[in-house]
Amino acid sequence: MTHRRSRGFTMLELLVVISIMALATAGIALSLRDNGQTQLEREAARLAALLEAGRAQSRANGVPVRWRGGPQGFRFEGLPAGALPHQWLAEGTQVRGNAILLLGPEPVIGAQQVQLTHRDHPDQALRVVTDGLRPFSVESVQ
Repeated sequence: MTHRRSRGFTMLELLVVISIMALATAGIALSLRDNGQTQLEREAARLAALLEAGRAQSRANGVPVRWRGGPQGFRFEGLPAGALPHQWLAEGTQVRGNAILLLGPEPVIGAQQVQLTHRDHPDQALRVVTDGLRPFSVESVQ
């Protein structure tokens, strides 16, 4: 009897390797999200929380508070220095336009919004908005 020596891989082994590679590739593709968009989403959520904090402090102290966005960051006018942060965490975050928001002291403020973009992705923007009654929230700009 001649004994044939097998060479190479079986079809099953090849299918297993291809399946593992496909799963790994899909996992990497899903985990590699656009970093600029992720940073922008974080900054918008942070700004919404800061605006609500400024609004609460305005009502608690009975003083008008204005939020002004600029090229170097933002500031809360009417609050003591250092009461709230004044810089973006992600470098490259920008305010679109000349944004000034009035945060109180009245319990109901007018409808207001500010648009944020990222320097690396100027075509993508998020809107931090309130109708004056509800808290600030983040919306996508269409």
